[in-house]
Amino acid sequence: MQATRLAIPDVVLFTPKVFGDERGFFFESFNQRLFNELTGVEANFVQDNHSKSQKGVLRGLHYQMPPMAQGKLVRVVQGEVFDVAVDIRKSSPTFGEWVGEILSADNKRQMWIPEGFAHGFVTLSDTAEFLYKTTNYYAPHHERCIAWNDKSLQVNWPSAGEPVLSGKDLAGQPFAEAEMFD
Repeated sequence: MQATRLAIPDVVLFTPKVFGDERGFFFESFNQRLFNELTGVEANFVQDNHSKSQKGVLRGLHYQMPPMAQGKLVRVVQGEVFDVAVDIRKSSPTFGEWVGEILSADNKRQMWIPEGFAHGFVTLSDTAEFLYKTTNYYAPHHERCIAWNDKSLQVNWPSAGEPVLSGKDLAGQPFAEAEMFD
């Protein structure tokens, strides 16, 4: 497994070693000891989530506030998405900055998004199935959403038109008004 720290170094992109032949392929999608070594984080994953989205669906930018903050290890098992993490830690030198990567069933990459980041993705393929492990349980009263198109963030979402959004995502807060991490 190769780990690459992105422009925001706390966000890590994992590229697995894939073994393939005419029968198919095999790769280790998660190894706790290796994850801890490569990130320097002792994460305890407590929940796995699986979503399916149509082309153009944009989910985000979501996060949960303490004490229910979540780190997420995300990947795509069918299709392709553009995945984004926004640093919302006021004390961070990269506060308000974002990183984005294409995650797909073909490239088998995963992205580690620690607590203190808002997360979102847009589906680029006809459909995509998105899996993620979280370090805390879903807690609706602690959930927050920043507007996906906030002008101050300038996230460069790839798109073929207006994204398809949920009511929650349509109601996302402007970055300047959102509740942040210290």
